[in-house]
Amino acid sequence: MNSVSADPQLAEPYLLGWLSSLGLDIDYVRAEGNTLYYLGASGEEIPVADFAGGYGSLILGHNHPEIAAYAQRLLASQTPVHAQFSRHPYANDVAVALNRILQRELGTRENYSAIFANTGAEAVEAAVKHAELDRGIRLAELRTRLGENLAAARAAVDAGAVVAPEAYRLVGVGVGVGGGTGAGAAGFEALAEAVVRHNAAQTGRPPVFLTLEGGFHGKLVGSVQLTHNEGYRAPFAALATAARFIPSESPQALKAVLESERATVFDLAVEDGTVTVVERNSPVFCAFVLEPIQGEGGIRVLSEEFAQEIQRACAEVDCPVIVDEVQSGMGRSGDFLASAALGLRGDYYALAKSLGGGIAKTSVMLTRQSRYRSEFELVHSSTFAKDAFSCFISKKVLEILEADDGAAYRAVRERGAKLLGMLEAVRADFPDVVKDVRGRGLMLGLEFHDQSGSGSEAIREAAPLLGYTVAGYLMREHRIRTFPTASAVNTLRFEPSLYLTDAEIDQLERALRGTAQLFRTHDGAGLTGTATDA
Repeated sequence: MNSVSADPQLAEPYLLGWLSSLGLDIDYVRAEGNTLYYLGASGEEIPVADFAGGYGSLILGHNHPEIAAYAQRLLASQTPVHAQFSRHPYANDVAVALNRILQRELGTRENYSAIFANTGAEAVEAAVKHAELDRGIRLAELRTRLGENLAAARAAVDAGAVVAPEAYRLVGVGVGVGGGTGAGAAGFEALAEAVVRHNAAQTGRPPVFLTLEGGFHGKLVGSVQLTHNEGYRAPFAALATAARFIPSESPQALKAVLESERATVFDLAVEDGTVTVVERNSPVFCAFVLEPIQGEGGIRVLSEEFAQEIQRACAEVDCPVIVDEVQSGMGRSGDFLASAALGLRGDYYALAKSLGGGIAKTSVMLTRQSRYRSEFELVHSSTFAKDAFSCFISKKVLEILEADDGAAYRAVRERGAKLLGMLEAVRADFPDVVKDVRGRGLMLGLEFHDQSGSGSEAIREAAPLLGYTVAGYLMREHRIRTFPTASAVNTLRFEPSLYLTDAEIDQLERALRGTAQLFRTHDGAGLTGTATDA
């Protein structure tokens, strides 16, 4: 299963050692469709059914023949990869194709501007950066308006206008300051000083990021702070602004967080010779970042009701919504965007993984035109983004997905229903072992009950990282490749391509029933492959 080398292991040796302990350190030599191959002892190819699917990157499978042939033609024709700071019509072609799909699914005519990147985490970070640039511009505009209105109010008082008594009370300035409520420049200046002090504090607050518990948005410096798993996030907490994590499906918690984090400023207005104070929202909320189907959080689908509550609440406080479709998008849910079926419309979308057709490493951040700031193009760039090869591949992927009036999406829904039915049947026969089955399309998860109380010592010891031990068993005994979700390790993920066959589903069913039987009978030796359960 592994090639032997005398060289020192310098590429992530700790991770490789851990994979080896589980029997997952396999050197694959070929891939097609839903199958990976490694070489046996005699050099023969041994097939492995791949249900991990590149963590959602392979909606069209490994080395899709049409995409692979196209990639070979692109390379043979010496397609330029590095032609930065020039026209990129192929990138615009991808952006136009994406907009046609988004406008259909979202029922809108508004365009989305495209910023290309290389990975999902980069696309998320680009969205966050753009949202913060937008927030900063709005803050500057607000500060300018507040200053102009303050100057106008001062001029009005000098010309004889009075300050409304409730203005002093709202700002917290004592009644009668400077010769009595509403009288004189001195009273106004006390009010103005308090207003300026309050507004400086409110507009100087750091940005607030909102996201959901269980979410995963990457492991880069910024995106990791939006990832709920504390093991990934805590070591780097000092490097970026922390996010507020909101329990999923809790409108009350969402409302409470928005209210507690809300920032307001005092604006002065003059009407009919009277100066009043108006309280206005200050743009403290940078963005709400969410996945319509949480991948690493255990394959959890956001409800339509809560998605629309987020939409409504964010609109009220002018908080843009960043929809992370890195794993759930590109048709994996049975729709191009998983969020579209929830009635959720994002201000930003992050797409990656299957956008590259299993070959190119590419991603894109889409921003709705009404929020887009062209200045962003001058402060954000990437050496490898927007290259011709990746863009041509992405365009080909979109053509395949959209062909025959969306036959690919129909295939995902049909194959997903078949796979889900099998998982539900396993759960029905092993309710003591399988806790839940969930997901949409070909993004499904099966959750095992906690096994820390098993009658098997080996199973009890494996319980903290249960899914990885199960993954080792599935590989060793059934030649099936899948893994648990990173932040919910009792849940196995199933993200094959849309070309999933009945035979592959049957193979997985036999393997899962075998796994469930081992848990039911407390057979730790069978699960771990050890000679004894010790």
